[in-house]
Amino acid sequence: MGQVREGVRLGAWVVGGVVGLAVLYVIGVFAFGGAGWITAPFRGEADRRENTVGSGEFRQTAYEEFFDLCEAVQNAEGTIQALQEERKAASETRATQIDQSITALRATRIESVNAYNSKAAQEHRAPFHDKDLPYRLDAAVERTTCTN
Repeated sequence: MGQVREGVRLGAWVVGGVVGLAVLYVIGVFAFGGAGWITAPFRGEADRRENTVGSGEFRQTAYEEFFDLCEAVQNAEGTIQALQEERKAASETRATQIDQSITALRATRIESVNAYNSKAAQEHRAPFHDKDLPYRLDAAVERTTCTN
């Protein structure tokens, strides 16, 4: 019976030692910042979801931003076309003014196209790009279609 008791006592010491080492390990992990490193992937995923997918205001703003940028491109194109029509019957002075306006509008259109394409390529905005809008706009095309 003494040997059984001694075996049980030895087993208790072994189990106690293993539990003690595990506790020391956990304390060490938290003390030296290891817990932050271990949980970083989970926290990062949660933060990303909360900051983008979870924010209805961000989602709505992103949708509207794509529509606004595409509309800005179309507005510039419409104004350019109207000025080109006006130029046909304009005086020389007015034609010069129209040419300057058209040049400025073309630059504005290219800026809008570049802004649209830049935002469409951003990973955090991609999920909120409306399916009816083109993925990218082409600055070389004269007429932009904002619906597919």
